Amino acid sequence: MDKTPGSPHPHEPHREGLASRLNWLRAGVLGANDGIVSTAGLVVGVAAATTSAAAIFTAGIAGLTAGAISMAVGEYVSVSTQRDSERALLAKERTELKEEPDFELAELADIYRSKGLTPETARKVAEELTAHDAFLAHAEAELGLDPRELTNPWAAAASSAVAFTLGALLPLLAIILPPTTARIPVTFAAVLIALAITGSVSARLGGSNRARAVLRVVIGGALAMAVTYGIGQLADVAGI
Repeated sequence: MDKTPGSPHPHEPHREGLASRLNWLRAGVLGANDGIVSTAGLVVGVAAATTSAAAIFTAGIAGLTAGAISMAVGEYVSVSTQRDSERALLAKERTELKEEPDFELAELADIYRSKGLTPETARKVAEELTAHDAFLAHAEAELGLDPRELTNPWAAAASSAVAFTLGALLPLLAIILPPTTARIPVTFAAVLIALAITGSVSARLGGSNRARAVLRVVIGGALAMAVTYGIGQLADVAGI
């Protein structure tokens, strides 16, 4: 097995793939968090204004549906735009490899030399990678892209919608299933516990301070529910 300084290069896509999966997992957790907070705020506000389970359930389902669709569309547009940009960069790189192969080879060698390899080793690595798959080598080294693993906007949209829906179901069930007098406290408790879990998971995935992340999302969720509960109470008092 080749033990030259350039040999770790083939393992880079594996690390990039792992980082990509972690990013998707973190995005899923954050999507679920959005579903929890937005739906909890909505159903708590409605429950403060009426005891009708049908009205609360209808509002919750409407909020869940609208939120999931909004998340999916937003993610699809965002990822599609990113993918178009990546494809344009890859097409440009392919053209440059075809028209200026010698310049591109020297450029690839310069990249590896800037990472600490000797000029001779950098040139050898560049030549071997170019002989194996010039396009893939340049895409990874110059653009940080793997043309075989571009993000699918449809998959991104679906995962975002699913994450939001799963998060939104928790406050919806928490406020519908208990007796009327226990709806608000049960929902507050369930939502704050769920937010503490999602905050902890997202902090772990992102390598940030767990206590700070949990405190941030719990306070934010509690504030959102308190505000919508207050608005619901005002609407009930006003007879709206």
